[in-house]
Formats: sequence, C-alpha cells, structure tokens
Amino acid sequence: MQLTERHLEYWRKNLRITAVLLVIWFVVTFVFSFYARELSFNFFGWPFSFWMGAQGSLIVYVVLIWHYARTLNKMDNEHGVDEGEEA
Repeated sequence: MQLTERHLEYWRKNLRITAVLLVIWFVVTFVFSFYARELSFNFFGWPFSFWMGAQGSLIVYVVLIWHYARTLNKMDNEHGVDEGEEA
C-alpha cells in the first residue's frame, strides 16, 4: 500500500509532537531532578526541590498525556482518520 502525501504529513506531525513531548519528559525527569538542589527557592511554601520531586513531575506527566491525547484527537479529525463516537 502506497502512502499518500496526506498520510505522510499526518505521521510527520505525529512524530514531531511525540519528539517534543519526549524532550519535555526527559528534562522534567532527569534535568530538573539532577539540578533540584541548586534550585533553592520556596515554591508554594515548600523548597522547590521537594515540590518538584514529590508533586511537580507527576503534574507535568499528567499534563503531557492530556496534551498528547487532545492534540492527536484534533489532528485525527483534521486528517479524516478519527475513530468516531461509539455507543
């Protein structure tokens, strides 16, 4: 099966979104955690390093998943590959 230009554009967008979100995931998981002690300021009354380790990274992960699902649903609708509503 030969892929059309529309399919290739869809996959290029999908890969670009995935790459950006993976970079954000990497930075939050490894870079922020590694440098957390140097980020010594209070954030909502707690040291930023504690907040990032205990709550911040989890919130970022949930936002990443939500953003990915929302963006892909919108992109599916634009390219005509949405799954539609099931009863």
